[in-house]
Amino acid sequence: MRSLFFAGLLSCGSLVAATAISGGTHRRADHVSPRPHIVYSPKSPSTAPADPKPRCKTCFVETHGDGVTDDSEYILKAFNECNNGGHVVFREGETYIVGTAMDWTFLKSIDIDIQGEILFSNDTAYWQANSFPFVFQNVTSFFKLGGDDVFIYGGGTLNGNGQVWYDAYAADIYTLRPVLIGIDGLKNSIISDLVLRYSPQYYHFIANSSNVVFNNIDIAGGSTNPKVTAKNTDGWDTYRSDGITIQNSVINNGDDCVSFKPNSTNVLVQSLFCNGSHGVSVGSLGQYVGHYDIVENVYVANISMHNATDGARIKIWPNTPSALSGDLQGGGGDGRVNNITYTDWIIDNVDYAIEVDQCYGQKNLTLCLEYPSPLKITNVLFNNFKGTASNKYQPQVANFACSSETACSNILSTNFDVVSPNNTNEAYCLNFEQSALDGVTCTTVFKGFN
Repeated sequence: MRSLFFAGLLSCGSLVAATAISGGTHRRADHVSPRPHIVYSPKSPSTAPADPKPRCKTCFVETHGDGVTDDSEYILKAFNECNNGGHVVFREGETYIVGTAMDWTFLKSIDIDIQGEILFSNDTAYWQANSFPFVFQNVTSFFKLGGDDVFIYGGGTLNGNGQVWYDAYAADIYTLRPVLIGIDGLKNSIISDLVLRYSPQYYHFIANSSNVVFNNIDIAGGSTNPKVTAKNTDGWDTYRSDGITIQNSVINNGDDCVSFKPNSTNVLVQSLFCNGSHGVSVGSLGQYVGHYDIVENVYVANISMHNATDGARIKIWPNTPSALSGDLQGGGGDGRVNNITYTDWIIDNVDYAIEVDQCYGQKNLTLCLEYPSPLKITNVLFNNFKGTASNKYQPQVANFACSSETACSNILSTNFDVVSPNNTNEAYCLNFEQSALDGVTCTTVFKGFN
């Protein structure tokens, strides 16, 4: 068996000869990746991004190398050895098997350099019993990432082994599918230059975190079974978090490209290529009775949206019990959506370029209007949208639906130039003023449930 890991001292800048821990042979071919240089454009985060401290020690994570045996013990020991000032390396060309739920919320002042592949086991029974639960929409995770001054990069891959989960969910919608990267209490950190594949559910769930940057993330993965869909594979979901930046990434998935869940504030999303998604979404909000949901100060710019159900989206549950599906239901919550900007978008084969929906999960429009949402939507700008919608709802290209005349205020579209394939630009408008919506012609005929 190989040694557990190598630990080498650094003069906080240059690697000296490493020393093997617990025996083993030193491998001079081992290398550390340089930290990526991150450029923020077109906008800088409202909070200064983290400036990670130098690291003075290096640990190379070992693996059993047989593609079967759980390497989780090796990973945890390397993290503990190089925490508080070290650099952990997952070697290039190696596959690390993870079959144990791990709590990584203790991390502090550490670089995690993923050059190889981290592959999560397909033991669905184990993960359903042992993955970490969050308190929102049945979310669980393979591991919990948290701490302070954490920098993760390296160009390697995290693989969620998703097909077994897509099949399991198709057979039973109450299957608890882990998210690929579950974050709880991470602050002043950066995650960059990673490849994410085949997540069972969301690719990222970011909870209780602040001042975290995601940069240059490559997301892809769908079902190989033509009878089964990879569902709920959001790129990022933010929850109870502030100061999150998501940028310079490519997302090929089957649900929201990015979704701002309750109590997401001061979020910057920019320079994304999204394909096959459900758009960049505020919400869903107002799902739980007695909860006050806030999404505020969100800026979404320079987005290229392709082959999607929605582009820019706001989805609010009505003030009456509603069921979108057997495992997703709710309504009756309060809150506010305020100061949201969607600007500079390319639309390509998207069903609705813009959708504001205060009747989310409720197909009975009469019932939705009878019980309007108490959650207010204010100060929203949709600016500079260009391109072509799909033909699904043509002649409509957008949907603006408020559940009452007082629930929405100061919601504007400007410089909107999106048409359907037959060159029309109608929008369904409910409790919206035509004068606020540049570039669309309002109609009261709703086509969204077709």
